[in-house]
Amino acid sequence: MSERTRWIDLEGAVNVRDLGGLPTTDGGTTRLGRVLRADNLQDLTVTDTRLLLDHYRLKNVIDLRSDPEVHLEGPGPLTRTPSVTVHHLSLFSEGGRHTDVAADTPTDGNAPGTGPVDIDKVLPWQQRRDHGPEQERSTGHYLGYLRDRADSVIAALRVMARTDGAALVHCAAGKDRTGVVCALALTVAGVTRQAVVTDYAQTGERLPQILDRLRASDTYAADLDSRPADSHTPHAAIMDKFLTRLDEEHGGVTAWLTTRGWTDEDTAALRARLVD
Repeated sequence: MSERTRWIDLEGAVNVRDLGGLPTTDGGTTRLGRVLRADNLQDLTVTDTRLLLDHYRLKNVIDLRSDPEVHLEGPGPLTRTPSVTVHHLSLFSEGGRHTDVAADTPTDGNAPGTGPVDIDKVLPWQQRRDHGPEQERSTGHYLGYLRDRADSVIAALRVMARTDGAALVHCAAGKDRTGVVCALALTVAGVTRQAVVTDYAQTGERLPQILDRLRASDTYAADLDSRPADSHTPHAAIMDKFLTRLDEEHGGVTAWLTTRGWTDEDTAALRARLVD
């Protein structure tokens, strides 16, 4: 890892970085090696896995992908690592017991969740509204995560507050869902708004590599190619607008979390875990 950029260079993932080294409003700094963020982990090599286990003492993986994504992409190498606990915490509404929509419906005599999956029907973002300015569309998607899956958001933040080893949070690109959960965690920890927004936008430095990876997957390729190129860019203004909406409509991140069951003890544990 570069101390200057916080990037972690792996062979099987391209958008991986440490949430340490960020300034807080009271003059502190977030700790290195406590929470990592990443894109899809399906292609991690043996060398990648050893680095995460040995150098970062990785203990928990927070997988924010939907059930259909996990089903379509298959298990990644960390799911076969006994010392790592994978927490599957989708940020989309899951329509059925196993998956989103059609994947929970028996087909060809198979049990629910085991038959062929129609990608066009089960990927949750396929039905999103795509008109209007990109900033407003993205902000709406991000607020939708909170509206639909507050339970997953709370659970993810509580995993981050665990006291042993590192936690790694990821989705497919490591941009939107991962960006939202990391922004919430950093805000609760007292990181400055500017640093939170800058971390979100930093994914843009690796965007070409991220899109190349996703286009190599049948799960994501068609959706990516059907959207304007600029719609993939994590503009700083998007995250700033999202956090401002939480301030204006809910009294801030911690206030929103509190109405969903987050406690003062949770806040203290997360801050103690993340901040020097």
